[in-house]
Amino acid sequence: MNEHARWQMERRLEAAAGALEENGFAVWVCRDRREAAERIVAEAEGARTVGFGGSVSLVELGLPDRMASLGKECLIHGAPGLSLDERVEIMRRQLTCDLFLCGANAVTLDGRIVNVDATGNRVGALAFGPRKVRVVAGANKVVGSVDEALARVRAWAAPPNARRLGFRTPCAETGRCVDCRSPDRICRIVQVLERRPRLTDLGVILVAEPLGL
Repeated sequence: MNEHARWQMERRLEAAAGALEENGFAVWVCRDRREAAERIVAEAEGARTVGFGGSVSLVELGLPDRMASLGKECLIHGAPGLSLDERVEIMRRQLTCDLFLCGANAVTLDGRIVNVDATGNRVGALAFGPRKVRVVAGANKVVGSVDEALARVRAWAAPPNARRLGFRTPCAETGRCVDCRSPDRICRIVQVLERRPRLTDLGVILVAEPLGL
């Protein structure tokens, strides 16, 4: 990345961080993936159970393996070989875990966190339940408004995620959203966190690199 593009990215991260703090969220701005991973490891001190909200960003940071190596019980509903009942039980346990980790589909410059879910386990845990919630967002997730956030989901997040998860949606074939009525549709629940949920210890780790989808 050239110096001018990096300058702009850092200024946007600073603006988003300031707005998030004004809206009651704890915020850490990390220079790179390594610093972000170390920040999250520090946040996990004392946690016995760590829930993962199905985030590509967390996988790119190596956090599932890192947490397991620290002796944490990792609640990963997308682990291979699980039955539907087993996945659902893990999702329910994520709602009361010590630390819940997830990504964000977008973070706005006015300090809102936007996510679109199929099942609702991620957005449910974001709002209330776990003792601590930490959201990771790369610089590619910072957008100007909620409208831009939803457009980003449709254009850049939902199609590759549907394909990654093996869902039979039109976007998984064409790479573009058609606002489908497919039984496998993953865009079912929209959550906009305008302020930190009143009883939730929710913090955001912003990373000065692209992360996830």
